[in-house]
Amino acid sequence: MKRRLMLLTLIPFLLPTLLLGQEKKAGDEALGSRKYADYEKPEVCGTSCHTDFYQQWKQAMMSQAYTHHWDEIEYFKLAVPHAEKDPKVAGVKAGCNGCHSPIAFLAGDVPPPKPEAGSRANESVSCDVCHTITGFKGDTPYNFNYISEPGRVKYGQREGAISPAHETRKSEFIRTTEFCGTCHNEKSPYDVWVKSTQLEWKEGPYSKEGVTCQTCHMTYAKGRNASMGPELADVAQHLFHGAHDPGKIRGTIEVRIHPDIREVEPGDRTRFTVVLFNQKTGHKFPTGSAEERLVWLHVEATDAKGNVYHLKVDKKGFPDEEYTIAANTLAYQDMGIPLGIVDFKGVQRDGVPEGDRIFRLPYLDPQGRMTIMQWNTASLATDYRIGPRETKIETFTWTVPDEAAPGPLVVKATLNYRKLPMPIVEFLGVPEEEAEIIEVNSHQTTVTVLD
Repeated sequence: MKRRLMLLTLIPFLLPTLLLGQEKKAGDEALGSRKYADYEKPEVCGTSCHTDFYQQWKQAMMSQAYTHHWDEIEYFKLAVPHAEKDPKVAGVKAGCNGCHSPIAFLAGDVPPPKPEAGSRANESVSCDVCHTITGFKGDTPYNFNYISEPGRVKYGQREGAISPAHETRKSEFIRTTEFCGTCHNEKSPYDVWVKSTQLEWKEGPYSKEGVTCQTCHMTYAKGRNASMGPELADVAQHLFHGAHDPGKIRGTIEVRIHPDIREVEPGDRTRFTVVLFNQKTGHKFPTGSAEERLVWLHVEATDAKGNVYHLKVDKKGFPDEEYTIAANTLAYQDMGIPLGIVDFKGVQRDGVPEGDRIFRLPYLDPQGRMTIMQWNTASLATDYRIGPRETKIETFTWTVPDEAAPGPLVVKATLNYRKLPMPIVEFLGVPEEEAEIIEVNSHQTTVTVLD
């Protein structure tokens, strides 16, 4: 009786402790809450049952989120030293890995070893990360607020799947856009949305039609989920093709150009109109790390003798338009903080022909200067990206040069894409492949220059 009374007396004190141990942690609070050993290595999945998915994942950015050359440079050269110098952004030292190497973050490995060390941080976003997420904490998915519950149970989209290697359980959450949003939505330490891909989708037309992230980035096809499994009609491919895939980028935007008149003489002023229609993305283009993606419209005319003339876009007069017209101006001065450069003047902002139209969302640092360090974003300038199913119209008013050769004048509009501005690539020593120009689309028209 005395023992029972003692237990009853202790219950009010023990209960909060017991409940605390069962609480599901997410976001920053999950740092150090797990161990590397809690998660299967991707090779375990790939060499036994899921060989095809494993090979798809190996060439996708999910497997390179920590080891990719730009991500490594951005984290170790900019984010970590900046976090150590500025308390306001100190959390990014650990937080970057909440999405770029979740198991390193959950294991409390801060900062993880560099990729060259070959640690388990290199697994990036692995099979066992996604297939042991059971939900997210809060009202909005962002900043790695997923709930990770590693163990023998693996979650997928199918009921009744049987595996000799683990238990399987159907998850409604894994098919939602909120699942993706836990990493593809992000706020900076200044409470500014610096990634909002899932939120852009939610506000756009595709969310109302049931077209999800997985519809486009994990397309369904006939096949097998596992090598010993039955053939199924709707197997989700693990390609995750997106911003780093030229095949995904090309054709995203339709481009058409037309003149106001078809016959001109040297000295005439003529206007060319370019119509751009986002016919492919369920979110804005570009999206994600929009501070570094560069999309620009270049228009040039070639006369009958092969002389090439560059046309500059007409100004529209909206706020912050200066950020959307390529110029020979400096930016990114706040990189001097992590690099230890006092009074850093910055580097060239755009690295594309002056006068071209840029479709971007400028990120501004606490001093109001354009930044490429998303964690140091204190405000945003006008968003001039192209929304889903949005049409933008740009005009180019041009005086035909006196030296223009008589005959056909071909005017071509080209929409280009770069993952990272060339001046940043050159300054930070990023491999030049990161600045490869991908032609999104182009179109040309012809006018006649009269003799």
